[in-house]
Amino acid sequence: QALELGVPTMQPGEVSFFLAGFPYAYGRPGSREPDVPPEAPLLFEVTLLEVRDCPDPQPLPPAVRLRLGSQRRERGNFHFARGDFAAALRSYRLSLRALDGPATAPPGPEEEEELREQRVKCLNNCAAAELKLGRAGEALAACEAALRISPDNGRALLRRGQLLAEQGRDADAALALRRALELDPASKVIHTELSRLAKRQNPPSST
Repeated sequence: QALELGVPTMQPGEVSFFLAGFPYAYGRPGSREPDVPPEAPLLFEVTLLEVRDCPDPQPLPPAVRLRLGSQRRERGNFHFARGDFAAALRSYRLSLRALDGPATAPPGPEEEEELREQRVKCLNNCAAAELKLGRAGEALAACEAALRISPDNGRALLRRGQLLAEQGRDADAALALRRALELDPASKVIHTELSRLAKRQNPPSST
């Protein structure tokens, strides 16, 4: 976060030093990679080489797209854990941009599968961040985008069912939740959601 706040104040060619308290660096827990102790302040030396105004994505090899996508998603997870959900969402969207960007060569079968898995993870994370920001419609759209890629993704099915139930679309919600239950029969969360739906559809009769 120190760099996100500091770099926009710089001019091309400028060299700056940013002394960041731990809330603006790696937070209270620190980090294993890179090795940063808990609650550590950090001194960053930054040289701003150039500024680009919304450049078009450059063609990249599939392996580089995967690496960038993973790095940006992990950065989003870091922001999410600190409660900065808007920053997390920005990072997740940047991850998707890397994963979906143009490639210098077609990915191989293993790379294609990993790209698909990373997209689904990122879309699920987008949905979680949107919910934290109070945007249920955007969260539902992210779930549905994940399910278009992976129709049997249990996490997306569960969250889609929960969101549809909140909208009063009980029949659609039940379909999503039942499919999620088929994939994870032991899930207490899914059982609870289906039980709540059943009670709403069949309220106990008064005596």
